[in-house]
Amino acid sequence: MSGSSPKSISISGVETDITIGKELAAVAQKSKALASRDCFEQLEMYLHGRSHDRVCLLFGLLQTGKNTMLRQAIGRMTKEDLSRIAYIKARRTDNMAMMNRDLKKLFNAGFRYVFIDEVTLMEDFIDSAALFSDVFATMGMKIVLSGTDSLGFWLAMDEELYDRAKSIHTTFIPYREYSRLLGIDSIDEYIRYGGTLRAGELAFDDEDVNAQDASFRDDESTRRYIDTAICKNIQHSLACYESGGHFRHLYSLYEAGELTSAINRIIEDMNHRFLISVLTDDFLSHDLRLTAANLRKERDPEKRTEALDAIDTEAVTRRLMELLDIRNKEEQSIGITTAHIIEIKQYLTALELIVDCPIESADPGIEPVEHILFTQPGMRYCQAQALIHSLLKDEQFSALSEYDKTQITGRILEEVRGRMMEDIVLLETMKAADKDHRVFKLQFEAGEFDMVIYDQKENSCEIFEIKHSSKQVPFQYRHLVDEDKCQRTERRFGPIHGRYILYRGEDAQMENGVQYWNVENYLKALPTLDIVQVQEIGMQSIEPTL
Repeated sequence: MSGSSPKSISISGVETDITIGKELAAVAQKSKALASRDCFEQLEMYLHGRSHDRVCLLFGLLQTGKNTMLRQAIGRMTKEDLSRIAYIKARRTDNMAMMNRDLKKLFNAGFRYVFIDEVTLMEDFIDSAALFSDVFATMGMKIVLSGTDSLGFWLAMDEELYDRAKSIHTTFIPYREYSRLLGIDSIDEYIRYGGTLRAGELAFDDEDVNAQDASFRDDESTRRYIDTAICKNIQHSLACYESGGHFRHLYSLYEAGELTSAINRIIEDMNHRFLISVLTDDFLSHDLRLTAANLRKERDPEKRTEALDAIDTEAVTRRLMELLDIRNKEEQSIGITTAHIIEIKQYLTALELIVDCPIESADPGIEPVEHILFTQPGMRYCQAQALIHSLLKDEQFSALSEYDKTQITGRILEEVRGRMMEDIVLLETMKAADKDHRVFKLQFEAGEFDMVIYDQKENSCEIFEIKHSSKQVPFQYRHLVDEDKCQRTERRFGPIHGRYILYRGEDAQMENGVQYWNVENYLKALPTLDIVQVQEIGMQSIEPTL
């Protein structure tokens, strides 16, 4: 914003909560020093572009930067434009008739930019949203509609605003952006809190404040976020859309007041199955035996232990599985059908909370396996942590020594972080890929490639292992150099042009051609992996093809 503050302007007889003039300038000033989201440029392009037949929809879950973006856009306006901007904070008591009358008054008074926040609170928004695009946008107004009810916008775009809206999504915050905005360079910090910008929003350098203010600092705060940001979002939007006529199979749950509970259970069930795979695979894997061997021969006598050698792996696995399976059976006994699950998953996808990244098979003709990725790692990790710690309440498990319990639960949580890091890399690479590239996990009868990038145009591929480790161990790349696995991969996806391990250590080149990449640098280099950009962040030896 240039020059002095605009003069105060008043409009008489308005029915909605409108802020203009000096008051608006003061509000915008508060966000002037904050860094901008990557998608902020899209908002600027809409505001200053020539198009006058569309509205701009800015939506995403709670605490993903929408309000800050609105204030920043207003704050960057010239003094002349600022005098023509109105900010409206929608209320539940507002309706589209009131909004229509106020927008006419604003237009007649010379206002040409209108920002309407929490517009989905109005019950008749979804069914009447075309008013903004078909009337006021065509008259020359630039209208930005913002809100947390992402599903409401999604439904409106499918009907009232079809092909008449520019949408900007804020829910997905990739690691590179999270790191830039909050000054965090740790993948583990992203795993713990990633998904919202609440951590670090108030005090960028105060770790204690950040931890206390995080959305996913504990199980209670995570459940509260799921309830307010996700479950009530779906429930409110469906209730408003077509007078509640779009609930489909979910109506019985909604009528009984159990829809929010059902959504919570399905989200938790996804995490249960995620944890079951962690527990089953890891307790029976060579990785645990490798850890046991390393602890057994640890040079430091104080750290050396045979605790993992003494564990009855089969019995421990069975007890852990029983704890989780019993809970799953209890949840499924209250009548959630396949239709409920399918529809809720559709809405969670529309909210950009989950993404399906099917696991491919090395053999052609086999149907891909569903693989759900969460876009908010902090929510997932907190739920996983809460479930794992519930194991301490198990009578047999609690009978172990404190040291052994710490070793085992620590090991499990480490594996959870490892699996989550795999999902984060897979998700962010998949979102970065253009139409010529496919990104997926490739599974064999025994073992898998954590990620494959297939260049469909060149008919070639790159294969990856993803390890939550800072050390280089030959065991990590055993699949990458497995002749049978590589031959079968090349028969289906063309020549392998690179074998890589993404991990938390330094970049390195092995004699067998396997390259180690630092995972944080890799994620920061997305989405383009342009070689110049890659070199700037210290990955000089890498020649990415994506």
